[in-house]
Amino acid sequence: MEVQVESAGGLLRRLHVTIPADRFEREIGERIKRFASRARVPGFRPGKAPLKVIQQQYGADARNDAVSELVRTTWPQALDQVKIQPASQPSFEVKAEAVGQPLTYVASFDVYPDITLGDLSTLKLTRPQVEVTDADVERLIENLRKSRRTLATVERGAQKGDVVALDFEGKLDGEAFQGGKSENAAIEIGERRFLPDLEDGLIGHSAGETFDVVVNFPADYRNETLAGKKTVFTVNLKEVREPRLPEIDEAFLKAHGIEEGGEAGLRAKCREALETERNKAVNNRLKREVMDQLFDLHPIEVPAGLVAEEVERMRAETANRIGANNPAQKMKPEQLRAMLPAEMFEPAAKRRVALGLLVGEVINARNVQFDPARVEKALANIAADFEDPSEVIAMYQQRQDLMQGLRSVVIEEQVVELLVAGAQVTDESMSLEDLLKSQNQAQPA
Repeated sequence: MEVQVESAGGLLRRLHVTIPADRFEREIGERIKRFASRARVPGFRPGKAPLKVIQQQYGADARNDAVSELVRTTWPQALDQVKIQPASQPSFEVKAEAVGQPLTYVASFDVYPDITLGDLSTLKLTRPQVEVTDADVERLIENLRKSRRTLATVERGAQKGDVVALDFEGKLDGEAFQGGKSENAAIEIGERRFLPDLEDGLIGHSAGETFDVVVNFPADYRNETLAGKKTVFTVNLKEVREPRLPEIDEAFLKAHGIEEGGEAGLRAKCREALETERNKAVNNRLKREVMDQLFDLHPIEVPAGLVAEEVERMRAETANRIGANNPAQKMKPEQLRAMLPAEMFEPAAKRRVALGLLVGEVINARNVQFDPARVEKALANIAADFEDPSEVIAMYQQRQDLMQGLRSVVIEEQVVELLVAGAQVTDESMSLEDLLKSQNQAQPA
C-alpha cells in the first residue's frame, strides 16, 4: 500500500492512498464467492449459478462493497504508516476503482496545531478578598422573607415597594403609539422593570385615581420613534398593595431547614451559604482571568472539524434552552440551522476549542495527574443538593458521559489552580455584593 501526505494549507491534510490491483481484485473475488453461495438466480439451484452469471449480476455490488471495506480497514493503517494523528473525522473521496487497476482514494482531515506554551509565570491575576459581613447575612435573610411575602390592599397613596394594578395609555404629541397601552398591568414601584418616570409618577396616588404622568424615553431606547421623546401616560390606578414580610418564627425557620438554634441557627446557615457562594465566585473569577490570558498568550489555529463539532454542541444546548427540541414542537434540523446559524456560535466555538487544546497542552507539559478523590468530592457536592443523594450518585456512575464531563471539570480545575499558583497574583478587597454582581455580568470562560 502506497501512502502520500499532502498539506492542503493550514491544518488541512490529504492522505493519498493507493491499494495494489491484486489486493483489490482479491477483495472483489471474495465477495463474488459470497454472493454465489447464497444468490438465487432463475434457472439455477441456490448457490449453483455459474460464477460468470454471478459476476454479471452482482459484480458492481461486489466492487462497491470491496471499496467500502478496503477504505475502512486501510485508513487506520495508512495513518499509522505516516505517523499522523487526525483532529477530526475524515472525508473520503475514491479516485479510481476500475477493474484490474489499483484502488486509490483521498482522505481529507484536520491535524492538531503545534503548540508551544509561552511563559505562564507572566499571567497577572487579581484575586478578590471578600469578607462575608453581618450586613450580607441580614440582606440574605431579608430576601428569604421577601420570597414568602404577602400583599395586602391599602387605601393610602402608593409608595416605593408597593405593588400596584393599573391601566395606562401613552401618547406622543397627542397620538397613541404601538405598545404604549396596557390593562391590569402590575408594577412593583422601585424595581425599574418599567420606565422609571412612569414608576416614580405613581408615588402618592391612591386607588381609584386617574391622572397623567409625563414620561421621557431614554435616548438609547430600542424604539427609535420614541427614543429621547417626551410622552404623556394617562393612568387609571386600580389597586395599591403593600408587601408584608413574615416574622422569623418557628414555621419560617422550619421552612428553611432550621430545626434547632432559632434565629442564630438561621444566621449561621446563611453565613455558611454565603461563604460557599463567595468561594465559588472567587474561583470562577480566577478561572475566567486565567482562561482569558491563556487564550490571549497563545493565538493558535484551530481545526475546522473540531470547531464544527463544537458549533453543533452549542446549537443543541441553545435549542434545549429555548425549548426548540421540545417533543411537541421539535423543529426539523434545517429549520434549527436556519434559526440558529453557525455564524452565531463560531467565535465562541473557536475559543472553546482553542482553550481545550491549550489546557491539554498544559496537562502534558506540566504532567498534571488526574485526582479521582476530587471527582468523588465533586459528585458528592452535586448530589447533596438533591433529596436522595445516593440516587444521583448512582445515576452519574451508570452514565459514562456524565462521569467524563465531571472528570473534565475536575482536571480543568487542577490546571487553573496550577496556573494561579505560578502566576503574579494581586489581592483586591471587594464587597460580596460587588463580587457577585461582577460574576453575573461576566461571560462564561
